[in-house]
Amino acid sequence: MSSRTYLAAATALIAVIFVAATLIVQPLLRTARIDFTENSLFTLSKGTKSVLTELEEPVDLTFVYTRRVGQEFPAVRAYATRVRELLDAYKAVAGPDLRIREIDPEPFSEAEDEALAAGITAVNSDSGDPLYFGLIGQNTVDDQRVIPFLAPEQEETLEYDLTRMIARLNRPEPPKVGVLSTLQGMSGTGDTGGYTFLQELAKGYELEPIDEDFFSLPEDMDVLMMVHPPEMNDWQLWLVDQFILRKGRAIILVDAAAKTSRGSDLASMAGRQVRSDLGPFGDVWGLHLSEEALADTESALPIQAPAGEGRTNVIRHPLYLSATPSLMPTRSLITADLSRSVNFGAPGGLLLDAESPIDKEVLIQTGPAPSWIPADEAVTDLSAQETLQLYSPLDEAVPLAVRVHGALVSAFSDGRPEPDMPDDPVLAELARAAAEEALPHVSSSERDAEILVVSDADMVDDGLYVDLSSATAFADNGAFLMNALDVLSGDAGLLSLRARASSRRPMTRVEAMRDDAQERFFDEQARLEGKLVESQSRLEQLQQRGTSDGFFSGDIEATLTEDERLELARLRQDIIDTRSRLRAIERDFRREIDGLEGWLKFINIFGGPILVALLAGLVWWRRRQRGIA
Repeated sequence: MSSRTYLAAATALIAVIFVAATLIVQPLLRTARIDFTENSLFTLSKGTKSVLTELEEPVDLTFVYTRRVGQEFPAVRAYATRVRELLDAYKAVAGPDLRIREIDPEPFSEAEDEALAAGITAVNSDSGDPLYFGLIGQNTVDDQRVIPFLAPEQEETLEYDLTRMIARLNRPEPPKVGVLSTLQGMSGTGDTGGYTFLQELAKGYELEPIDEDFFSLPEDMDVLMMVHPPEMNDWQLWLVDQFILRKGRAIILVDAAAKTSRGSDLASMAGRQVRSDLGPFGDVWGLHLSEEALADTESALPIQAPAGEGRTNVIRHPLYLSATPSLMPTRSLITADLSRSVNFGAPGGLLLDAESPIDKEVLIQTGPAPSWIPADEAVTDLSAQETLQLYSPLDEAVPLAVRVHGALVSAFSDGRPEPDMPDDPVLAELARAAAEEALPHVSSSERDAEILVVSDADMVDDGLYVDLSSATAFADNGAFLMNALDVLSGDAGLLSLRARASSRRPMTRVEAMRDDAQERFFDEQARLEGKLVESQSRLEQLQQRGTSDGFFSGDIEATLTEDERLELARLRQDIIDTRSRLRAIERDFRREIDGLEGWLKFINIFGGPILVALLAGLVWWRRRQRGIA
């Protein structure tokens, strides 16, 4: 065999071996990945892998995306790629139990009919055709769950939303959460209106609103959530007591000075309940809510405050607390994955009884030197300065959120109380029927309790943790409570998914340069605005003397004195000079950005070849040295 024939045969054989090896190894290494991205963006969490590997029956996911319209929006186009890559990673882990397809709902197509029938949101675009960008999930019994629109700004919760959808489709019956609250934003089922937290709660749980004058609690309730609950009679308190002893799962948000419970006028304030507490449960659990509210200068939250003349300043208000992750335990399932602060509005303090045998864990606390503020003062619109005048620092931190766990005893040692019969005969009959159907009294826990007690009800208000302009959270209030619900309802595997980082990588160097230029720009702009105000005031004076409405027109100048004409000329020159300086700042800013862009282009284009050339030179030099030796 000639060398040429041998070379051709060897090449063909190598190609065949390569293709065969690829076909054999590819299924075996389908799930093998190496993720070099910061924060491991393409590495699925343990919670997601656990859900995907425990699928009991196939789940179908339909990715709905209008490609042609999506190309008009770079953020949407990039996010669509991110969603596809994440779905591919899911498929690699789940195998045949997860079936994924993508449809492109062009106008008047069957795909559009399918998207609309499922509830995918149609977003108007500049081209006139709607943008569809969502996800449809179905299981084998035709249970369906939908993410109507995949908002790019909510990328941090993408993996959590996808995994929660699959988990709910795998086990269709969501946990039932009973909600008892006097806050208007926590009323209803969360389908329309209400706080953002209530709407997020409705996505993963079956909500059961509980009336303030309830005679019985909902059947098959998995978790009881009380947010600033009303003052309850003995019968209602006994029902709560018995639920906790039997089911042992509750989240209780009480408040010494609930700002969100009052209206905008004194009349509505007088008719609202501004305090809620633990009632008889405090003595049994060894946990009480303080009579006063708390302020804390160390964890004070920056807020916008009026500064006069229609302006606002950002100041740190001690009555609004921002508890950072450093004030939370890292080993708790509820707080371990939180990466942002949890914000509070004039919270109370939780007082722990050191002699109580009940196990308690502090999840969130204040800084080391908070201060008590009278509740009747804290519930009003106290300014930061007024709060500081009342400030008297303590010598230790005060708990804001406490987990109570373990076996409990009943708060009603004498057994079941008799229900209070309403005057209305119909309601009285309902009360008698509820009393007859009530389960027998139990005096101790049938299962270990898991209860979260928080000393602030205002924390669920959107204003404390949601950017209302973009509907995105800037604090982890919602994540904290949802983590607690996941733990209490048995879905603790989803906890690690809430704080996933975004794939967006801002150019921090460019942003720092922009911030510096804008700081200078705004200083000059403020000067310019001040000068314009002065000139406008002076112009109004001159217009009263002149006959023309023009800006520095000749008719007006004819009526001015020599000193006034010189003053106006100086003012015009100052404005021109200031505007010239502003343009110079913008040019300098662009010059710095262009220089940075030029270096980046140089590195990207020539960096690789230069590195290869240097390595080649190093190899050549080493070989030459060896040859000389």
